[in-house]
Amino acid sequence: MAVHSDKAARKPRSDSVRNRELLLKAAARVLAAGGPDASLEAVAKRAGVGIGTLYRHFPTREALFEAVYRKEVDELGELAERLAQEASSPIDALRQWLRANVQLVATKKGMLAALALAAHAPSDLYAYSLERLTKAVGALLDSAVAAGQIRADITPEDLLRALIGLCYSYDRPDWQATVTRLVDVFVDGLIVNSRQKSG
Repeated sequence: MAVHSDKAARKPRSDSVRNRELLLKAAARVLAAGGPDASLEAVAKRAGVGIGTLYRHFPTREALFEAVYRKEVDELGELAERLAQEASSPIDALRQWLRANVQLVATKKGMLAALALAAHAPSDLYAYSLERLTKAVGALLDSAVAAGQIRADITPEDLLRALIGLCYSYDRPDWQATVTRLVDVFVDGLIVNSRQKSG
C-alpha cells in the first residue's frame, strides 16, 4: 500500500513537469506565429491543457514569456558547447553559433522582443541571459583568438550587440537571408589575415 501511495504521490509531479514542457514548446510555436502578443488561450490549446493549468505554471504572460526565453538561451549555451567540440575550426564554431541565433529569431519571431529586453532592460532576465550568452560566445571567441584566426580587440558583448542590431535592422520577408549574409561579412571582417599576423 505504501508503494502504491508513493507512486500516486509522484504522479502529479511527473504530470506537472510534462505539462510545463508542453506549455513551453507550445508557447514557442505560438510566439513564432503571432509574436509576443499571442494569446495565452492559444498556448494552452496548442499544449492540450486547460487555461487553468497554464496559469498554475505561469501566472502572467510575462512569466511564460520569460520561461520560454530562458529555455532558448539555455539551448544556445548548450549549442556553443557542442560546436566547440564538433566544428571544424574555432572560427567555424563562432560563425555557426551566430548563424544559429539568426535562425532562432527567424523561427521564433516572438523572441525578438526578448532579445531587445536582454540587450537593454536592467532585470533578472537581462542578467541571466547576458551572463549565459556572453559566456557561450566568449568561449568560442577565445578559442578563435587563441588559434590566431580572429582579431583580439572585440568582446563577447560587442558580438551580441552587433547581432541584435542586425536582427532589428531588417523587417522584410527575406530578412533572415540578408542578416545571415551580413553576419558572415561581419565575421569575415574579424578574421586575421597573413599580413596582420606578420605585423
